[in-house]
Amino acid sequence: MEAAADTTPEADAAQVDAYRRLGGRGRAQVMFRLGEMTRRTVEAGIRKRHPDYDEARVVLALARLLHGDELVRQVWPDRDLVDP
Repeated sequence: MEAAADTTPEADAAQVDAYRRLGGRGRAQVMFRLGEMTRRTVEAGIRKRHPDYDEARVVLALARLLHGDELVRQVWPDRDLVDP
């Protein structure tokens, strides 16, 4: 695997070593935590762009970003698409 362009080889090696020491369960926990942080950040961006949205619209906007219009229309056929 190639190191990120903004990371020194030493820092990359240290990060890879740290992830190896975490083991599978620890890496999975990090992955889920990062996923949750990303979801919250995206939701915050939606709320900032659309302060008038209620929680249902935030959920629809997030679903549209993650899954696309076709699936959102299948899951919520009676709801209008909202801008993310």
